[in-house]
Amino acid sequence: MTIDAISRSAPAPALPASRLPLVISLALREFRGGLKGFYVFIACIALGVAVITAVGVLADALRSSFDRQGETLLGGDITVTRPHKRADTAERTWLASQGRVSETGTLRAMGRRADGEDQILVEIKGIDAAYPLVGDVKLSNDVTLASLLAKGGGVAVEPIVLDRLNVKVGDTISLGNGRFPIRAIIEAEPDKLSDRISVGPRVLIASHALEPTGLIDAGSLVAWRYALKLDDPAARERPGLIKFRETVRQALPEAGFSIRDRRDPSPQVTKTLERLRQFLTLLGLTALMVGGVGVANAVATYIDRRRAIIATFKSLGATSRVIFGMHLAQVMMIAGIGVIIGLVIGLAVPFIIAALFGEQLPIKADVAIRPLSLLIAAGYGLLISLLFTLWPLGRAELVRAGVLFRDEVAPEAVWPRKAILGAIAATAALLFALAILGAEAKSLAAYYCLAVVGALALFLGLGSAITWAAAKIPRQRRPELALAIGNIAAPGGLTRSVVLSLGAGLTLLVAVALVDRSIVAELSDRVPATSPNYYVLDIKKADLAGFEALVRRDNPKAEIHTAPMLRGRIVKIGDVAAEKVKLKPEQQWVLNGDRGLSYADTVPEGSKIVDGTWWASGYDGDPLVSFERELAKGLGLKIGDTVTVNVLGRNVTARIANLRDVKWESLALNFVMVFSPNTLKAAPHNVLATITLPKDAPLSAEANIARELGKAYPASTAIRVKDAINQFSAIFQRIMTAVRVASSITLIAGALVLAGALATAQRRRIKQAVILKTLGATRRRILTSHLIEYALLASTTAAFAVVIGGLAAWVTVSRVMDLHFVLSPVAIAQALGLALVLVCLFGGLGTWRVLQARPVPHLRSA
Repeated sequence: MTIDAISRSAPAPALPASRLPLVISLALREFRGGLKGFYVFIACIALGVAVITAVGVLADALRSSFDRQGETLLGGDITVTRPHKRADTAERTWLASQGRVSETGTLRAMGRRADGEDQILVEIKGIDAAYPLVGDVKLSNDVTLASLLAKGGGVAVEPIVLDRLNVKVGDTISLGNGRFPIRAIIEAEPDKLSDRISVGPRVLIASHALEPTGLIDAGSLVAWRYALKLDDPAARERPGLIKFRETVRQALPEAGFSIRDRRDPSPQVTKTLERLRQFLTLLGLTALMVGGVGVANAVATYIDRRRAIIATFKSLGATSRVIFGMHLAQVMMIAGIGVIIGLVIGLAVPFIIAALFGEQLPIKADVAIRPLSLLIAAGYGLLISLLFTLWPLGRAELVRAGVLFRDEVAPEAVWPRKAILGAIAATAALLFALAILGAEAKSLAAYYCLAVVGALALFLGLGSAITWAAAKIPRQRRPELALAIGNIAAPGGLTRSVVLSLGAGLTLLVAVALVDRSIVAELSDRVPATSPNYYVLDIKKADLAGFEALVRRDNPKAEIHTAPMLRGRIVKIGDVAAEKVKLKPEQQWVLNGDRGLSYADTVPEGSKIVDGTWWASGYDGDPLVSFERELAKGLGLKIGDTVTVNVLGRNVTARIANLRDVKWESLALNFVMVFSPNTLKAAPHNVLATITLPKDAPLSAEANIARELGKAYPASTAIRVKDAINQFSAIFQRIMTAVRVASSITLIAGALVLAGALATAQRRRIKQAVILKTLGATRRRILTSHLIEYALLASTTAAFAVVIGGLAAWVTVSRVMDLHFVLSPVAIAQALGLALVLVCLFGGLGTWRVLQARPVPHLRSA
């Protein structure tokens, strides 16, 4: 009887076999037995696809919300922004000719109690009568913007200002030289997201009330922003916005405005969301890669269970291609089930997040489903399934029928056909092309993919090495230990699966934990020991001598360093406009918006000249600039090249005289660009200063400095460095916690694979346990031998995960971040403990089921 006869004689499936290809018909018949043995397979695929789907859909929702809410978030159709200098009459007239205009000025300053006993860094926003052009500002107590803008209208503040200063609505707050009643709490500010990143809570005030405070004098670090609601309907459409940006550059070529439109109201938020999406997508891909081991295990186990059936099929004339096609079709159908489950779960996650945490998101997320995101997630799942399925199926189709019957006791090493090997290579290439081409930082994604493949290959080799080493160990006298080592050395044992599945997840967690610990140590241990106590902004040049005298009056040993401080925007690199320069994502920030600038006669502290020479003291030739080396390299700049910077509405072109290495972590006064004094000395500007007290100075001395400076120079802003570091540390800790939670997805995938591997080995373990019990072994001895085996595998795997994860963390911290690497015993202990718990938990449950098996049925079938 041939395979066709068998097919015809079998009960018909729901769809007549005559209407389907033979391999599909046979594959559908196999589902009559259910999905037993494929639950881990489905779970592994569903987990990775769910992560990628959820991330893609949530990112799409936020992106589409940006598109729909862009006008409100930006405050108009387009905005132009410039530091220091307010738009002059000609510029304001031209802007007004294009549509309705609203002017706002934002700056950082100290908000103080009326008695001067407490203060907080705030972000002040001066507004005019036209604000906001789009959307609504909501204030408490039914206070209107019109009343706030009236003479003596006071200010509106965010709630944290009241808490920190221990004041209430109706009390008075000091801003610079002015005192203002607090009229209301800010409940909603439509365009807050599109402003520069805030370092303090918002304070809203009328622009005309802000002027007498002394905070917006010439040289003050104020960002002037002009929102436009265009009159021309065509200009408000997407093509019109693109054209209008160019119109602004042509009409105001020397203005130095940064331009945004409602298509992308907050580039920094958009960029952050995109990078977060890529990071989480790569983590989802990693979970899929680790889960792919579970796919391979499930397929290998399925083939193992069907060994006799495949041998029978071959004996009756079935070709290798029929057997391969039938099983591939069945496996991919099962993979499709996992993909569908993952898509459903992933689609539900954004709705759950929007319902539970929608108020905490930066914008209202209108969840929208984009087919491309679903196709990408499904593509990842199906490609991973195919990649890890081809090898075991390719082997099964080539094994001879006689070998299949005895393969359990004498396995034969067989490589798949060249065509299958080619298909494996093509699938892997397509998978990584999808991951890399879809990433903004393509080189980083490529390194990440290579690292994942390298880690999997490394742990696969490690599993083989442990198996080989266990086989070489002399037989132990203690039976439990001898049995455990024998199981580790067994060709069909758990060693490779445990090492591969657990090792990959633990390596990632160890690397993340060690990077986290190193950065936290840099912030909390090293920096405070060498950093200044205060940064003081916006010191008037005329007040500098008095400022230094005031600080040294009560602190004669205090170190004071000062530097001129301006802000400007790079508008040209050589003869190329900055908008046309394409940089790597990690360097693009230097061209986005304005940068801090300074000038000096000598090399700044914390800088070292690595190329070129510094200008002579009193130099009075063509403008020169010193550039930070790494950014100059990214921009393709070298000694003698020119950069053009717009400062106070004027373009200044300077030639690069030297390149510097900057030790930013020293927190000394340093800038990306430092000019020769003759370039900027005549420009109106203020001074930036640092104050460093002796290490033994009491905290009361720090507090007294801030209090005295606030009273004597209210327009200056004193920022306590330790407070800024603590604030950053708190944010960083939340970020790293989120990263660790996301990284644990990989460990969950590893745990699923581990559970599947233990379930796979259960059939053989039952036979072994039955024979041992028949020969007189007690349950305690069998259980002990299994626990010893699991403990040895877990501890060995965790030890290597610590080494490999530690090496990855060391490269990241010391070579990429250029920080001091800290080897944390806590992270190591956590990895070891987690490995032992997972393996012993799953292993113990599996052993318990083995011990419950009744001997007679298994002895009969042996």
